[in-house]
Amino acid sequence: MLVQLRTALQQAGKKMCEGSLPKLEANILVIGAEKVGKSALTVRFLTRRFIGEYGDIESIYTHRVMMAGREACFSIWDSVCPQRAGLQGGLDEKRLRWADGFLVVYSISDRASFHVARQQLQWIQQLKRKSGARKVPVILVGNKRDLQHRRAVSSEEGRLLALSTDAGFFEVSVAETYHGALVVFHELLGLVRDSRSATRKAAGLRGIVRSMSAVFGRRRME
Repeated sequence: MLVQLRTALQQAGKKMCEGSLPKLEANILVIGAEKVGKSALTVRFLTRRFIGEYGDIESIYTHRVMMAGREACFSIWDSVCPQRAGLQGGLDEKRLRWADGFLVVYSISDRASFHVARQQLQWIQQLKRKSGARKVPVILVGNKRDLQHRRAVSSEEGRLLALSTDAGFFEVSVAETYHGALVVFHELLGLVRDSRSATRKAAGLRGIVRSMSAVFGRRRME
C-alpha cells in the first residue's frame, strides 16, 4: 500500500523574494531493513515529532522548506523492506529511476540491518553505474545512537562502509533529537544539488569540445 502525503511550507531561512534562486527539487528514497527507524527518521524531519511505532505502509511525502533563501521541495519515499530475500532489499528499477538521492538506514544495535545496508549500497552503485551516473548522492545513516549499551556495529565500521561505497555517513538518535534528522536530509539535498551542477558542467564541456572539433574539422577540409 502506497500513501501520498503533503506537508506545509516551513521557514528555515530568509523569506524568498523576487529574483531569488530557483526552486530546488529532489526525490529522496529512504531504504533499510525492518525496524531500523526509516519512518521515524522521515517523520521526525517532517514534523519534528518522534513516533516509535509504524505499520508496513509505504508513503511518499512532499515537503517544502526554505534553505538559505532558496525554496527546496522534497519528495520522500519511505519504503518498506520486503520479507523475502532476493528482492534486493526493496530496490527495483522503478525506485532507482525515481530517486535523485538515497538514505540507507541501519540500526547500530542490529548487525543484520548493517548487512542489509551494505547490500543495498552495493546495488545502488551497480544499478546506477549501468545507467551512466557518474556519482550517486547517498548517505548511510546509523540510527538508534541512544542504544549505546546494545551497540552491535561500531562507528568505525559505518564510516569504512560509507567510504568504500562513496557515501556520506551520520550516526543519529531519531528518538532523542530532531537535529540529526534535519542535518541528514539537508546534507543529502546538498549532495543532489552538487551532483546536478557537476552533470551540467560536464555536459557543457562536452558541448564545447564538440563545437571546437566541428570548427577545426571544417578548417582542415577547406
